[in-house]
Amino acid sequence: MKPEEGASLVVWESEGPEGEYIKYVAAEFEKKYGVKVKYEPVDHTQTSGKLQQDGPAGVGADIISAPHDHVGKMVAAGLIQPNHKPDRIKNDYVQAAIDGVSMNGTVYGYPTAIETYALFYNKDIIKEAPKTYEEIIEFAKTFNNPKEKKYALAWDVGNAYFSYSFLTANGGYVFGKAGTDKDDIGLNNDGAVAGATFYKSLNSILPHKAADANYQFMDGSFSAGKVAMIINGPWAVKGYQDAKVNFGVAPLPTFNGKQPKSFSGIRGLYISAFTKYPNAAKLFLEFATSDEMLMKRYEMTHQIPPVKALMDKPEVSGDPIVAGFIAQIKNAEPMPSIPQMQLVWEPLATSFSAIWDGQMEPKAALDKCVQTVKDAIAAQK
Repeated sequence: MKPEEGASLVVWESEGPEGEYIKYVAAEFEKKYGVKVKYEPVDHTQTSGKLQQDGPAGVGADIISAPHDHVGKMVAAGLIQPNHKPDRIKNDYVQAAIDGVSMNGTVYGYPTAIETYALFYNKDIIKEAPKTYEEIIEFAKTFNNPKEKKYALAWDVGNAYFSYSFLTANGGYVFGKAGTDKDDIGLNNDGAVAGATFYKSLNSILPHKAADANYQFMDGSFSAGKVAMIINGPWAVKGYQDAKVNFGVAPLPTFNGKQPKSFSGIRGLYISAFTKYPNAAKLFLEFATSDEMLMKRYEMTHQIPPVKALMDKPEVSGDPIVAGFIAQIKNAEPMPSIPQMQLVWEPLATSFSAIWDGQMEPKAALDKCVQTVKDAIAAQK
């Protein structure tokens, strides 16, 4: 495949290390293929909306970066083309990345990174990461001191993204058929209710209202050495390193002997359906997501490459913090990317807060959440 005569490309990606990486690839690509590539900073959560406006007018990007949970709406709106080398993705990438950038069996994206949350622990307070939440509850008996605002564990308890993991340990799920069946909602099945009941029990070791046990509280308390353990993601690593916290990262603990699954997010690049230079765009994406370039991206962004062989490389898995996230990625499931997922976040967050604050019993709260989601889906038809 050769680039079209006179081809040039525009790529939208977030500012920061991700954008620097695109600039690096663009320069190398131009040396090799003679095709000019212009990087324009657009936050990856905004690209699909912008492409929907600009694409039809012929002024959009040829390639965009987007989180995988936008795939459903991008496919539905006809904004992106399928991946031209799906076998590379199916053979070389971890399953969560394949699932994340696919829709109805078709691979659309070119995955660049995978992330999930895990357990951070302050090694100056607790030497090794507990394997179970039961151990954390025991530890809290000796460590917790509300007067000094000291707690064994904190996380953003009312946030559906983080607290979802509790529902999964005993078999709760958002949508059936690996997140693709909008008519099969598993957020209030027996397993989900059992998980939510255990979640509520942790209020005894973190006795704050959900609104107060939020991300800022967790983040500040861990940085200050007041909280021994938190649940957070790789985006927080640098801040804790800068705050000189001596920490490690480990997989989420089990409860009742069951392993919770976290949500994973897959960053990827996509070819615009409106590009005038599809060949050049395909060549660029093949180049940008080659093993060599994804390792370069890892060096620049420190985001985990979703290729199995690269995860196993000593320069990736040999970093103990990265290794902790990789261990949790094996227990992670990609956030559903069907458009209906956008209707789940708010009702689920409301349910978690109501359960945590003791306003509703777990089953009643989750039943209400599911009914709200079903009504919203029906209203879309």
